[in-house]
Amino acid sequence: MTLREKLRAALLEGPVTLRDLSQIVGLKEREIIDHLEHVRRSARRRGERFVIEPAACVSCGMSFEDRRRFTKPSRCPRCKSERIRAPRFHLVPEGSSAKR
Repeated sequence: MTLREKLRAALLEGPVTLRDLSQIVGLKEREIIDHLEHVRRSARRRGERFVIEPAACVSCGMSFEDRRRFTKPSRCPRCKSERIRAPRFHLVPEGSSAKR
């Protein structure tokens, strides 16, 4: 299996963070970002939807829904807390009823 096939297989199993993917394929989180972008772009051709569950502040609950980066923000702009839950990613077959 290629690296991107491993990433795709992990994303099809359910929501995962960059850290989870890093442990699965044995690369640093920063190295995975480019591969993850490629998996996101190729998902449509395969009849899949790339879903991002946005990062959220653990302290106040603010969701970073407009954020387009795959990495976790360093702190919350509302309460300044650094306790941020990392975004999670997964692939969903196009006919499925998961939210975007």
